[in-house]
Amino acid sequence: MAECEVCGDVIRGKPILVSIGGAKMSVCQKCSKLGVPVETPGSELRNQPSGKIRTVPAGRTVQAAPKKRTRDVYDMMEGELVEDFGERIRAARVAKGLSQKDLALELKEKEGLIKKIETGLIPEDAVRKKIETFLEINLIDAMETTEKADKSGSITPTLGDVMKIKKTK
Repeated sequence: MAECEVCGDVIRGKPILVSIGGAKMSVCQKCSKLGVPVETPGSELRNQPSGKIRTVPAGRTVQAAPKKRTRDVYDMMEGELVEDFGERIRAARVAKGLSQKDLALELKEKEGLIKKIETGLIPEDAVRKKIETFLEINLIDAMETTEKADKSGSITPTLGDVMKIKKTK
C-alpha cells in the first residue's frame, strides 16, 4: 500500500502524480488539489481551463500555462505623477465646495476610491484624467518643463563631478 507524500494517509486506489512547487509527488485524491497534475505518456488531460481534451505525446509532461503578469498602474501612466497628488485633489475639491461623496458622484466613482486616492493611492489613468478634467488641475509633471530647465544653461553637477577619484600608482 502506498502512502500520500503530503498527508501521509494510505492511498486507496491508484496514486495521483502531481507537481507541487516543482517537486513531483504521489498523492491521494484529496491532496491532488494542492498541485498541478503531471500526466503520464499517452494519457489525456481532462481538466483543461478551456474545456478541451488533448493527448500528450509519449515521453512528455504537461506544464501549467504561465500566469499572466499582473497589471501595474505605473505601466499605464503617461508621465510622472506629482508627489502631492492627494493634497492637490483635496484642495481643489474643497475649493469647489464638494465633499468626497459629491466628487465621487460627479466622477461616477466610489467614495472609498476618492478617499484612498486623497490619502495616497495612485489612481489609474482613466480616473486621474476624470479628476483632472472635473477639478481643473494637473497631476502629471510636465516633461517639457524639466527639459526646458535643463536647456536654460544651468549645469547640474553629477556624482563624478563631486567625487575625487584616488589614483593608485
